[in-house]
Amino acid sequence: MKMILAIIQPTKLDAVKEALYAVGVERMTVCDAQGFARQKGQVATFRGQEYKINLLRKVTLEIVVNDDFLERTIDTINRVARTGENGNIGDGKIFLLPIEDTIRIGETTRGPEAV
Repeated sequence: MKMILAIIQPTKLDAVKEALYAVGVERMTVCDAQGFARQKGQVATFRGQEYKINLLRKVTLEIVVNDDFLERTIDTINRVARTGENGNIGDGKIFLLPIEDTIRIGETTRGPEAV
């Protein structure tokens, strides 16, 4: 089992959710996030004044999958969350974390069946 943490553009959330559902991934947690990396923020204008926005809005998807769903989940996120044909700076990142065990609360189900 693995946990996939995918940080993506908020505008891509609906498309990624639909694409994941189409390949059989039906469970995920979605969190609002803010951050910056190579973009280093943006300059915005409000009422004629320029100011720098250091933290950009992103969305984090937390998805736990069994090993047989891992590659199709990663491929789907990578394909759909990209902006443009080759992607751009700020499209996001995907992190993989090992999961030791999963326990479904309220039941006795444990392990890969609980995912």
